[in-house]
Amino acid sequence: MAARSFDEVAVGDTIDAREFVVQRVNLVQYAGASGDANIIHWNERIAKAVGLPNVIAHGMYTMAEAGRVVTDWVGDPGAVVEYGVRFSRPVVVPDDDKGATLTVAGTVESKDDAARTATVNLTATVDGQKVLAAARAVVRLR
Repeated sequence: MAARSFDEVAVGDTIDAREFVVQRVNLVQYAGASGDANIIHWNERIAKAVGLPNVIAHGMYTMAEAGRVVTDWVGDPGAVVEYGVRFSRPVVVPDDDKGATLTVAGTVESKDDAARTATVNLTATVDGQKVLAAARAVVRLR
């Protein structure tokens, strides 16, 4: 896809919701790639012993999946000039064939004509509950 142009984006535009299935295998792969092998991301007994409901996804994994919605929408990962979230609820990943389904959508909140940027607010939920709060990206458009 070609990079999105500044003129074709309007405040209020929405980014269609995308679903990401998160399974235990994804957590193991992410742990290997990131070097974050914290035991709460793969050992149910330990996760529960520290007060979690079950194994949870890495926060940065969840953040990355949400960020992918923005980079795919804008058409150029290099266009993201700012990205941040607050983790509001863990993504609990059961040990079954279904895993957890992360749903991410976005809305263009504002545009800056001088900088040719757009600010996108993201919503990220699992089972209807927000897992990321204050999720926001600023993208520079061509």
